[in-house]
Amino acid sequence: MGQALDDAAGRRRRVAAWRAARRLLHRTSSEATPREWLARLTAEGPSVYDLDDSVDTYGNGIVEHLERRVAELLGFPAAVYFPTGTMAQQVALRSWAGRTGNRVVALHPLAHPEVHERDALAVVSGLRTVHPTHAARLPTADEVREVGEPFGTLMLELPLRDAGFVLPAWEELEEVVEAARERDAVVHFDGARLWETTAHFGRDLPDIAGLADSVYVSFYKSLDGLSGAALVGPESFVEEARAWRHRYGGNVFQQHPAALAALLGLERELPRLPSYVAHARVVADALRDGFEAAGVPWFRVHPEVPHTHEFQVWLPYGPDVLTEAATRQAEETGTALFRRWFASSAGGPPGVAMTEVSVTSPGLDWTADDVKEAVRGFVDLVRLVAREG
Repeated sequence: MGQALDDAAGRRRRVAAWRAARRLLHRTSSEATPREWLARLTAEGPSVYDLDDSVDTYGNGIVEHLERRVAELLGFPAAVYFPTGTMAQQVALRSWAGRTGNRVVALHPLAHPEVHERDALAVVSGLRTVHPTHAARLPTADEVREVGEPFGTLMLELPLRDAGFVLPAWEELEEVVEAARERDAVVHFDGARLWETTAHFGRDLPDIAGLADSVYVSFYKSLDGLSGAALVGPESFVEEARAWRHRYGGNVFQQHPAALAALLGLERELPRLPSYVAHARVVADALRDGFEAAGVPWFRVHPEVPHTHEFQVWLPYGPDVLTEAATRQAEETGTALFRRWFASSAGGPPGVAMTEVSVTSPGLDWTADDVKEAVRGFVDLVRLVAREG
């Protein structure tokens, strides 16, 4: 089945295929070379910051400028920059635990700290978690009210990535927040991708973020940045977070490349996100039509109407078969419709795999017919790879 897909050589092959592809729905910032990144920051950076200013040291200069910009965008009095979102979340949740006197955090079992952070909430911060629901969606207000023990913080991941980048309705989100308040809990938003939620909610960023006591946002997951995150909240909370950032080893000497890339993302990508969401819905519909026309026996596009510009696709083949077909399509045709595929989670149906689809600037040129044509070619390659065994 060609080069093994999980080893280093397999990854190099995939990345080379994606980089060389002429047509993609999305191109990730991690595919750019250091030379390309440095050239972009040098060419475009002056539009958002004076590159002749002194470099930052331990969070001043351009980093402070970025913090003020984020606080203003989200409607909070203060923000603090972090090198990683995992660190920002750790600091936020342990700080609220200290302030509420309750070290229990209510969150979804598919939330990022539960799935992707190696139990850091418990191991590093001494926190304990409870789950209001196990359904593949955010909890309802009644489920929050019915949690069987007191909790100090309710954490909501907006959107909930591992469930399909799903969001509640606006009224449901308001009710969930109110239910937490009824239980004397504070509310923290894991808003790594909060930037892309405005179209679904029909609200601006300050309205959405303003429901919570604190919000974490990422600078690369929606904004095409290099790295980094910010935590916003009340001034005293942010000052405490700065102290914890230092204790966690996050007070980095210089971070101007990442901060500059974040400012460019806020300037360039943030205004485009609603158009990406709208076109993701066109792409999702065309994928369904394409799979039906190709006679695929079973498939899912989830959610049926994407809540953001990202969504899941499920097909009844193994992940190696689908990833190999996707890689060959990019190599042979210059079209990268899909990227890596993954097996369903433990307890899920065997023989089914999932991929995440993102629609950003490169995908805006795709018509529905373009998508259906690419699906036809992809399915032909899937069947070929499956026959090869």
